[in-house]
Amino acid sequence: MRTAGGLCMHDLRDVVLERSAADWANPTSLQVRATSEVRRPATMDAFLHVILLYEHNLANGIKANAVGVTALLAFVCLGVAVATPLDASSTSFRVREQRQAVPRGFTEVGPAPQDQTLSLRLALAESNPSGLIDALYSVSDPDSASYGHHLSKEQATPQAATVQAVNGWLKENGLTSTTLSPAGDWISVSVPVAKANQMFNTNFTVFRNTATGAEVVRTLAYSLPEAIEPHVDLVYPTVSFPAPKSDAISGKQTAYHNVVALASSDASPCVNNTNIACLQELYKIPATPATNKTNTLGVSGFHGGAVDSQYVQDFLEMYRPDVNPPANYSYYSIDGGDPNDPGISEGYADLEYTLGLATGVPVTYYFVGINITDGDLSGLLDEANALLALDNPPQVLTTSWNVFDESDISFALTDKLCRAYAQLGARGTSILFASGDNGAGCSPDNTQFEPKFPLNCPFVTAVGGTQSFAPEQGWIGSSGGFSNYYARPAYQDAAVSAFLAAHGEQYQGLLNASGRALPDIAAKADNFLIYVGISYEYVGTSLASPTVASIFALLNDRLVSAGRPPLGFVNPWLYKEGYKAFTDITTGNSTTMCTENITHTIQVTEGWDPVTGLGTPRFDLLVDLLQL
Repeated sequence: MRTAGGLCMHDLRDVVLERSAADWANPTSLQVRATSEVRRPATMDAFLHVILLYEHNLANGIKANAVGVTALLAFVCLGVAVATPLDASSTSFRVREQRQAVPRGFTEVGPAPQDQTLSLRLALAESNPSGLIDALYSVSDPDSASYGHHLSKEQATPQAATVQAVNGWLKENGLTSTTLSPAGDWISVSVPVAKANQMFNTNFTVFRNTATGAEVVRTLAYSLPEAIEPHVDLVYPTVSFPAPKSDAISGKQTAYHNVVALASSDASPCVNNTNIACLQELYKIPATPATNKTNTLGVSGFHGGAVDSQYVQDFLEMYRPDVNPPANYSYYSIDGGDPNDPGISEGYADLEYTLGLATGVPVTYYFVGINITDGDLSGLLDEANALLALDNPPQVLTTSWNVFDESDISFALTDKLCRAYAQLGARGTSILFASGDNGAGCSPDNTQFEPKFPLNCPFVTAVGGTQSFAPEQGWIGSSGGFSNYYARPAYQDAAVSAFLAAHGEQYQGLLNASGRALPDIAAKADNFLIYVGISYEYVGTSLASPTVASIFALLNDRLVSAGRPPLGFVNPWLYKEGYKAFTDITTGNSTTMCTENITHTIQVTEGWDPVTGLGTPRFDLLVDLLQL
């Protein structure tokens, strides 16, 4: 029997036995539910003794009923309360986060050593949670009077009362916090397991990754004192477990890339492979250089993605010989990111294609090292906080790393990152994420599609993939679906409702039809050439996102020249107006094999679909639509 913080309460009113008389014939069905407001038990031993005694009696034919067991519980709870009076620290608690079961890929080992020190991070509540989102939509909705009036460098900071309450509580427990984020809304503390169990009314436990053997300390539920709970959004790491992988979407496949010869001159530059000339022709991307140095394009990189700048220059000399000298990029280190680290092909892919397509746009490689402070978020939140601390964050940011299954990360932790992206969007940054490369995905029990994190966030633009040309088709690996965390945003209602009306019945039971829909748009994802001392073929939405980011950056350059603001959080405009300049992809599918007997497939359709979104961009049509 699992005890998530204890079930024998100081006040029996907080215990409810939820079984009918017939259910009592099956002792394994016995469930005890605590309300969200509970009091820390002094011990579980007496309660467990009652349950075991009850099951023993049933096994020996001795009948019992709910009233009898309730009486025993009342007796035991009263005895515990008298024997161990609650002291001043035994205040009312409220459950903050909980999991229903150990996540897929992990097994429980046992209680964490009581003297082991945990490094916990607390996310403090924002002073005006709804105000941030209202401000984001106000500057991003084309019909708003404030459209394009992006915010200056100002943060959603916690109230002084919140900081005072949380720090006072930590001080009472002999702890001192360290501030982690520019806004002061993330703090960290080091605390022994025994003290953490007491403070959060939980039992920290060791869990083992069945694939790697690595062990982590987590819990399935934790609570906060009633007086503190309104001031803390979440405590981490608690119920979030490390994702099975934390690398680039396709970069892990480096060893499997095929060495290919450079393309010969064919009727179309897309015939043999996808390269700079192919994308320029397909999406009508101009080769003329941008002119505004204040308009910047950010490329995310993470540990393992360092690049040799000489290889990048060699690529540009081969595929952009018209640009002399070849474009270069600046480097911004986060969490000790070292450009001399060993690298895989992902970093090369992202930089070679943004530099090759976004001619003349200043590109910055935001490289996150190994000294991350956001744990299972793998540096994503550290990067977002670093950008928020800048006076002038990039107008476009593309990321092709750290895409996980949505269920790998708790909603509370997901939402903190999502709200950081909302802050960046409100300041005028378009945040693009590659949608992932395993189709609709597989839920932990393989019965449903599995959406992807962090593109499940409604404030980022998810870029799916296509394959072939003339015409393009949906790429077989393009990830998409519907979030189980976030409701469908209003800007998606018309497009997604049309898809569900026409095709929803065939996916009934496989997806959350009311959730945020993925992806938003798409671009080519097959047969890319990258250069790392030799030319390699590379596939995945990892290349689709940098392609679209380059187009947005070139549009921003023209917007700046026209005295207009950058695109910023682009989704509301895309679904209201921008889709008119996108090519609707109508054929193909994405497919994922969950088990030998279970395959999840999504068909591409006319209009928005969960493989290619609204379709692929045409630069020339976007210029016309924006009246540039």
